[in-house]
Amino acid sequence: MAERTSIDLSGAFLPVTTPFDPVTGDIDTVAFRSNLRSWFEHPVAGILISGSTGESVYLDDEERRALVAAAADVVPQDRLVIAGTGSESTRHTIRLTEEAADAGADAVLVSPPAYFTGAMTPTVLARHYTAVADASPVPVMVYQVPLRLATLDLPTSLVAELSHHPNIVGIKDSRGKLELVGELVAQTADDFQVLVGSGGILYGALEMGAVGGIVAVGLMAPAESAEIAVAFAAGRTADAGRVQERIAPVHNQIVGGMGVPGVKAAIDLLGYHGGAPRPPLERASEARIAEIRTILETAELLTPAGV
Repeated sequence: MAERTSIDLSGAFLPVTTPFDPVTGDIDTVAFRSNLRSWFEHPVAGILISGSTGESVYLDDEERRALVAAAADVVPQDRLVIAGTGSESTRHTIRLTEEAADAGADAVLVSPPAYFTGAMTPTVLARHYTAVADASPVPVMVYQVPLRLATLDLPTSLVAELSHHPNIVGIKDSRGKLELVGELVAQTADDFQVLVGSGGILYGALEMGAVGGIVAVGLMAPAESAEIAVAFAAGRTADAGRVQERIAPVHNQIVGGMGVPGVKAAIDLLGYHGGAPRPPLERASEARIAEIRTILETAELLTPAGV
């Protein structure tokens, strides 16, 4: 087998949101860069652009490229930019991957084609991912999309097969089940890197052999999410566990319970640029925003009003 492409995916990554101009509806790269500068004040390992939290399915091809290019001006040299490039056709996925790499992405995250679900056998999916990885100028990660979204549940045996491709370096598993993380760690190649997409189980996943996570709760708690990974790597497991316990409800209630509108409302409250999702998604209601405020205050991420 050819030598594995080298990239270190350990640590906590942020699947960044996409701000839109409230008047034109276009992507707001000024607000985007401002968010990145703030998040990178903390020891996060890098970012994912055009993931589920970034409303990737609502972005034009050129918008995806523009976001990666905008990030290249801001992201520190020692952090990574991962770009979501999954699409329904192999041809389009390859083109998005090449464009992301050209714009400055260090790696790409490829969700499975799921529209023609019945036709997406393990053999077909293996052929798709192999073609993308063969063509990609940068390392490829497999994206197991949260099962509540329109996607496929990738068999562990398929991921294990793909893990031996020299340019398929890891997986983001967003199913949120530790036993499945354990399966992936046990059955994939030794140098294949497993990351989780659930900020509620980051500590548990690290204990099971995952190298890190791409976690939306980190948008609201960047210091805390990074600390889980940093403390665990340093052997301060009790510290990592305590932080995990504090922010897990934020993941469960906002990320898992409310999705993109909830996350965007939360980061607005925290001083970042959230704004409205792109239609047909709607803003969080005033009642929901009040609920989000209470969740953030309880997690000690937001100072209570009047204090």
